[in-house]
Amino acid sequence: MTPEQSTRLASLGWDGQWAAAYAAEHSTASPSSSGTVAPARVVAEHRDRYVVGTEEGDRSAVLAGRLRHAVVSREELPTTGDWVIVSVADGGGTTTIHGALPRRSAFVRKVAGDATEAQVVAANVDVALIATALPADLSTRRLDRYLTLAWESGAVPVVVLTKADLSDDVESALAEVRAAVYGTDVIAVSAATGAGLEALASYLRPARTAVLLGSSGVGKSTLVNRLLGNEHLRTAAVRDDGRGRHTTTHRELVTLANGSLLIDTPGMRELQLWSADAGFETTFADLDTLAEGCRFRDCAHAGEPACAVVQAVADGRLAAERLAHWHQLRRELAYLARKQDQAAAAADRARIRSLTRAARTRIQDKYGD
Repeated sequence: MTPEQSTRLASLGWDGQWAAAYAAEHSTASPSSSGTVAPARVVAEHRDRYVVGTEEGDRSAVLAGRLRHAVVSREELPTTGDWVIVSVADGGGTTTIHGALPRRSAFVRKVAGDATEAQVVAANVDVALIATALPADLSTRRLDRYLTLAWESGAVPVVVLTKADLSDDVESALAEVRAAVYGTDVIAVSAATGAGLEALASYLRPARTAVLLGSSGVGKSTLVNRLLGNEHLRTAAVRDDGRGRHTTTHRELVTLANGSLLIDTPGMRELQLWSADAGFETTFADLDTLAEGCRFRDCAHAGEPACAVVQAVADGRLAAERLAHWHQLRRELAYLARKQDQAAAAADRARIRSLTRAARTRIQDKYGD
């Protein structure tokens, strides 16, 4: 059976475009060793191995040594949701990942800490479900960060207010978040009572992939288990303050009863932006619309005369906190861009030094000192 005809791969999101991409990449990424070569999708990512979905079922897999040594950054390594080229040794032995197909979308954040490096949280995602719990976890400033990265990824974001059964006024919470997240759908759900799950299901369609994102303890795994109808993912009891306990330790793609695909992710205690210019503009599109009325085209909305954005804050049409967060994230992206330029320059210098040392060694070996 060819990849184009595969029922199992189709259930994981395989289509004609992926088949064409596989045909284009196959010749450059195919292993030289014997074994069956085929496409597969990464359904789970662990510290030193992967689980990939193949036509014959899920298999444990490892990276080929050549691929591991060829990658320049973590961003290039396969992650949950990626389509990869694998080989299965004759007799059902080791499954090896030799390359990945170009991504259609990727949710990328800066790694935690001071390192200037990207981390791909999930790949080839159609919908980004951004979960925040009621009533204790609601932060529109944090939602702006998730939305910026979600729009940048190429996925369509949806804000999901979880634990609605713990809130005394769900409608007010919905109104507050809808007013703060311009142009994004917002729904409230309860995994305990089932409220809102029908609305959530409208975003989960067969062979489409969604990723569930959010802070630790907002009930992501409990929600996934409710959608699955079983205790597939481990959960922990809710604390006295209504907040959950973090339990998910790795990213995993699961297939729901209606045939849709969902990636559950560990809670993010820190969410730093990466490259997100387009995502930033989409998240704050309401400010861009207001800015059309500014006197100066390059108005920074920071005290310039006849600034329509500042006037909107004074009139009460725009929350002062939203403009303040726009300034904060804009400064953060500018600082990150400078750090990325510095890191790229340092990598270039290191590469040149390495090439110079290698050339000097070859000359010494050939001609002597």
